[in-house]
Amino acid sequence: MKALPVLLIFLSTFQVLAQSSVSPSSSQRYFGLHFDFHAVASDSLIGRNLSERTLDSLLTAVKPDFIQVDCKGHPGVSSYPSKVATATVAPHIVNDPLAFYRSVTRKHGVGLYLHYSGVYDEAALVKHPNWAAQKADGTINALKTSVHGPYVDSLLIPQLNELADNGADGVWVDGECWATVLDYSPTALAKFRTETGIQAVPQTDKEATYGAFKDFARRSFIQYMGHYIDAVHRHRPTFRIASNWAYSSMMPQPIQTNVDFLSGDLTPSNSVNSAALEGRIMAAQGQLYRKPWDLMSWSFWYEFNPVQRQGDQKSAVHLMQEAAEIISLGGGFQAYYQQRRDASLSLRDLSTMAVLSRFVRARQPFCAGSAPVPQIAILYANATVSAFNQSLFGNGQTQRISGVLTALLDAQLPVDVLAEQHLRGRMSQYPVIVVSQQDSLDPAFRRELLDYARQGGHLLLIGAQTTRSLATELGLEAINQQASNPKWVILNGASVILTGPFQSVRIVGAATKPIGQFLNSEPGDPAPGIIATETTFGQGKLTAVYADLSRDYTKHQSAKLRDFIASLTRPLLPKPVVEVSGSHLVHVVLNRQGSQLAVNLINTGGRHADPQVFTYDEVPPLTNLTVRLRTDKKPARIIQQPENKSLPIRYANGIATVIVPELAVHSVLVVE
Repeated sequence: MKALPVLLIFLSTFQVLAQSSVSPSSSQRYFGLHFDFHAVASDSLIGRNLSERTLDSLLTAVKPDFIQVDCKGHPGVSSYPSKVATATVAPHIVNDPLAFYRSVTRKHGVGLYLHYSGVYDEAALVKHPNWAAQKADGTINALKTSVHGPYVDSLLIPQLNELADNGADGVWVDGECWATVLDYSPTALAKFRTETGIQAVPQTDKEATYGAFKDFARRSFIQYMGHYIDAVHRHRPTFRIASNWAYSSMMPQPIQTNVDFLSGDLTPSNSVNSAALEGRIMAAQGQLYRKPWDLMSWSFWYEFNPVQRQGDQKSAVHLMQEAAEIISLGGGFQAYYQQRRDASLSLRDLSTMAVLSRFVRARQPFCAGSAPVPQIAILYANATVSAFNQSLFGNGQTQRISGVLTALLDAQLPVDVLAEQHLRGRMSQYPVIVVSQQDSLDPAFRRELLDYARQGGHLLLIGAQTTRSLATELGLEAINQQASNPKWVILNGASVILTGPFQSVRIVGAATKPIGQFLNSEPGDPAPGIIATETTFGQGKLTAVYADLSRDYTKHQSAKLRDFIASLTRPLLPKPVVEVSGSHLVHVVLNRQGSQLAVNLINTGGRHADPQVFTYDEVPPLTNLTVRLRTDKKPARIIQQPENKSLPIRYANGIATVIVPELAVHSVLVVE
């Protein structure tokens, strides 16, 4: 996330295995609340208004597994009386917030986690400018520390050890991967030359070795992170550490450090769709590496770009939709509420917090610890992210898949989002793999994708450059340059406008046939050109669309574009495990929880994707949804949870059909 000067937020929660009891305890990390205020040197009332009665009321009403409070934010000022010699402590601490929050949370059996800013530390660099990352021109970065410098051993590790010694259960380290920058300090450059053998350090992205320099910087951050995590674990093995956004969409690579859990915070606006995307990436990492994970919702609307704008506090139903997208994927959930500048908490939003808690708790037995049933996979390749990200770590490349994912979810299709490490050796589990604008693929992984298709798998290839790079396999010839002017296309009798870019192609292979047509205008006649093709490839199939589609759907969420994308996908999945009809406002998540099949249905109504709408307080229920399940035998029961409603089953030809009379926000159909 980009930093907010005073008002910033970030949190943590943990996934836990399903339990018969959902009463909170300090060892359970499923639902929590985050508070922070990023202390600055001018804060003069820290600790003055801490109220045990207020905190008792909050913990009693909400019953979180944990709370997370301010400790040290991006300004680098500690909001507790740190004894570490190199720390910058707020000069006017009336009472110790850390001691207060630990005492009261322990009484309630609630965990205490702390928000601590790592790489991003302004105060440390005022005192120790030699700790800073350096720019290419030799000047220092006044906000970001060097991952090669003394900061980690002189301040970060000692303070984390101090927090552990003072009884905190863990820390959520903010300002980490997303804050790390290219470092031209002498120490960094010496290591780069030694490690790579490259002596001339590149200054710009025009130089051939610039990619190698960025890769070195990424590896350096991972080594830095692994170093401090291992050091703190040696000091206090039970102290739990997460680095904000590590191994997420910003950093979708294999997990190589001993992080205790994964966590990140959603975009404050359009958070329902953000949760659907980020949750799937986190879930895949958590499943493969057996790491608990969570995502956090901002409790208020906020927009960083093009300018910072804050809107209203979100309603309970708005936050419930965001929570549903996350917990349906097996993750934990938490919400961020602003902490006062004296480190105390407000009860103004207590009723919303309590409603949100009851919503999550009611679904915990049916969601926690679940695993996805493979159906459709969208590739989110770390090779593409690394190749095209301007920053070292960031989620700018999610736009290549986010619109396609949302379109497929809006078409009621169950979808996972997987990186290379999740798909290698297990592609055959997925009937369909979607490759949307993944324009830089590792050659070995590319060969495995094509072998998957030869052996009977189905690839849906989307994007001008992606399809151009596979022209030989697709049985066609790329012609001319890419075009970007909007064009009308027609498929199955329905027209839709696409904005491109487009790749012009000519079919040269006998196994390739065109799908759909261009139009010279919406009411006009067909125009020359090929928009999509289908190619028999070994025992499988390559379906290709010669246009970028993702950004179109992200911007407009056109029903026609949704249907266009879905009509190309559904034929590749002729025997889906689950089919849902009756509304396009339903997102479907298909899980196994233990031995049982669990179908999550999420009502995504409401203007959550509209940048002009801060929040809304009503999501109309959906009625009479038809759910069809392919099962080996007739299920004994299908129960709608947490409503505990047994649904009548019709069973014929291996398909169990039920009608869901009403879907409020989120229900789970548990198949027994």
